[in-house]
Amino acid sequence: MGNVLIVDDAKFMRMTLSNMLSQSNYNVIGEAENGEEAIAQYRSLRPDLVTMDITMPVMDGLTAAKKILSEFPEAKVVMCSAMGQQKMVIEAIEAGAKDFIVKPFDGSRVIDSLNRVMKSS
Repeated sequence: MGNVLIVDDAKFMRMTLSNMLSQSNYNVIGEAENGEEAIAQYRSLRPDLVTMDITMPVMDGLTAAKKILSEFPEAKVVMCSAMGQQKMVIEAIEAGAKDFIVKPFDGSRVIDSLNRVMKSS
């Protein structure tokens, strides 16, 4: 279906997303645990889609998404946020993120969101 880069500082969240995506014919080609790693991975892997956590050490997801989108305007970034981060989600969408998914993840909602973003090319 598409190559995905998963960005989250929590290994458990990366594993959870990776399992969901693998079962839905997505190919997880990389993982990063902070925004700086995400940018480096994006440059080298050129994934079709990125799932980006907002709150991370070193560089937050919002900053990383903005940098990726400024360098690669065609990038498809889906933000991941915990409840109560609506202001950051709005900021991410305004910066160019295509959608957002809320933690804890609901498998069918995650896949619906990614399918919708992949089709919107």
